Amino acid sequence: MPHFNRQFDPHSMKLVIFDLDGTLIDSRLDLIHSVNAMLRHFDRPELPGEIVASYVGDGAPMLVRRALGDPEDERFFKQALDFFLAYYREHKLDFTHVYAGVPEALEQIQANGAQRKLAVVSNKPVNPTRAIVEALGLGKFFVRVYGGNSFDTKKPDPLGVNTLLKETSTAPEHAMIVGDSSIDVLTGRNAGIATCGVTYGFAPHTLCEAPPDVVIESPDELATLFT
Repeated sequence: MPHFNRQFDPHSMKLVIFDLDGTLIDSRLDLIHSVNAMLRHFDRPELPGEIVASYVGDGAPMLVRRALGDPEDERFFKQALDFFLAYYREHKLDFTHVYAGVPEALEQIQANGAQRKLAVVSNKPVNPTRAIVEALGLGKFFVRVYGGNSFDTKKPDPLGVNTLLKETSTAPEHAMIVGDSSIDVLTGRNAGIATCGVTYGFAPHTLCEAPPDVVIESPDELATLFT
C-alpha cells in the first residue's frame, strides 16, 4: 500500500507530472552502455553499471561530467558530451523499456479523473525524451512532454512545472509530481505541488534526503493511489 508522509487527496489532482528515467521507463542499460562507449572512445576506464546509474537524473551534461570525474578541460568535456549524445541518439532504444504496469497505471489515472491531464518533465534532452515516449507507445497519455533543454533551467528548478501549471490552468494544490529521486521531490516542493516518490527506479536511496508526500513501490500501487 502507498505510504503517506503527508495527507493529501490524490483524487483532487487535475495535473500529474511524471519524471521519465526510473519512473516510467527503465533506460539504465542504454545509458550505461552509452557512457562506457564514450569512456572507451577517450581511452578512459569503463565504470560499473551501478555507478553510472547513480549519476543519472541531473541531465546529460552532468552525467558525462560525473563519469569523467569533473574534468577541468572544458573543450574535452564538450567533445565527450557530443560523443555521448550522438551515441545515445543511436542506441537509446536498444534495451530501454516501459516498466511493467506503467501503461495500465497511466490509463487508470486518466480514467479516474475527469479532465485530469498527464505530462512529462525530464532532465534528459527533449528530443530523445519525446522520441522514447513515442516509440514506447506512451505519447497518447501526455498533453506535454518536456526535456532538460526545454527551459533555461532543469529540475529541481520549478520552471518546467510552473510552465505546465500555466499551460493547463491548474492551481498548485491540484497538481502532483511523480519521480524516483530527491530531484523530483525538490522540484515539487519548489513549485508548491504534491510529491510522490517511487522506490523501483534508479535513485530510491535519495528519497531519504527529501521525503515525498507519498511513497509507492510499484506502478500498480500508483494506479491504486487514484482509485
